[in-house]
Amino acid sequence: MVASIPSDRPVIRSQQEPAGGNGMQSETAERVASATWRRQALAILSAWGMSDAHAAVTADVLVAADLMGIDSHGLTLLPLYDQQLGNGGATATPNIEVVHDMGAVALIDGDAGFGQVPGMMAVDMAAERAGRFGISAISIRNSNHYGAAGVYVRRLAEQGLVGISTSSVWRAGIVPTGGLAPKLGTNPIAFAAPSARGQPFLLDMATSTAAIGKLKLAQRAETELPEGWALTRQGTPQRDPNLALLDPLLAPLGGHKGYGLATMVEVLSSVLSGAALTPLRGKPGQKHDVGHFILALDPAMIRGSRAAFEADLDRMVDGLRATDPIDPAHPVMVAGDPEYAREADRLAHGIPLSSKLAAQLREIAERAGAAFLFEREGAST
Repeated sequence: MVASIPSDRPVIRSQQEPAGGNGMQSETAERVASATWRRQALAILSAWGMSDAHAAVTADVLVAADLMGIDSHGLTLLPLYDQQLGNGGATATPNIEVVHDMGAVALIDGDAGFGQVPGMMAVDMAAERAGRFGISAISIRNSNHYGAAGVYVRRLAEQGLVGISTSSVWRAGIVPTGGLAPKLGTNPIAFAAPSARGQPFLLDMATSTAAIGKLKLAQRAETELPEGWALTRQGTPQRDPNLALLDPLLAPLGGHKGYGLATMVEVLSSVLSGAALTPLRGKPGQKHDVGHFILALDPAMIRGSRAAFEADLDRMVDGLRATDPIDPAHPVMVAGDPEYAREADRLAHGIPLSSKLAAQLREIAERAGAAFLFEREGAST
């Protein structure tokens, strides 16, 4: 999909990782080859009843996040997905359909399945229509968590298109500025633009200071949350990740600006598609009805040439990277650089596997009747 999977080497011994990305795994964690990582995801997803095609797309999106160091949106999501299947919030066997199709725009109903399959379906539809009309927008309703937003726009950019993706979230986590109750999800925004060099400009951000997944990684690492990530019901900083996950009150990124961006994402993802509105979401256990939005733009239709657009984009980011750094040991980067560095390292040396994630996945695999492929050469201990 977005990165080739190398020939399988089940377990690779501890390696140092380059700095960057938003992962919180131990820098010297046991490494597992990405091919084994993907097969483990497939084994669990298939055991849940997913079709081969749906399991393959879902596994690809999850592994792509782990390869880029976005550990909060990779296989660490499987415990959440297991919980949602168990409480009725999601189904492993959705009947995904296009509700209406009007040329450059369309609406997809995800039938309460996880969001990776309708998300990639929307990407493919948007890419084809942007090639015909210059621009295309696809909305998705009745979906669930769709993983890392950047995976979708990267696929568009690798086809020479500018891509934008947003998503609402299955439960509220962001507190409106000045408020004491969560009303919006972490509502991610992703943007990608094609480069002549093959690695797109890639921005992928939550509209909260930190995503829920990063709280889970802090919990797994048994570390305190940085001040400014989460609040208590009294409006004071919440430093305990366990309490923050029990009652998430996340600070919006940059205060009122992040609050405004999160609201914008809710409009594009939920109001436009007709999905459930996060501030008015129903009781736990109901279908989550998450909404997504995918936009694709062909720069050639405006600029006249994709090559000219890509050359100018490369010149722009080169100018940014050439900025004199505060610390010469840490040169200026642009969005996407840390993720690409992590991806190259993890494709070569494997993906870090924490003992806590291994234990969670082993329990899920055993309960589902799936093989636990990480139980080799000490990788699960």
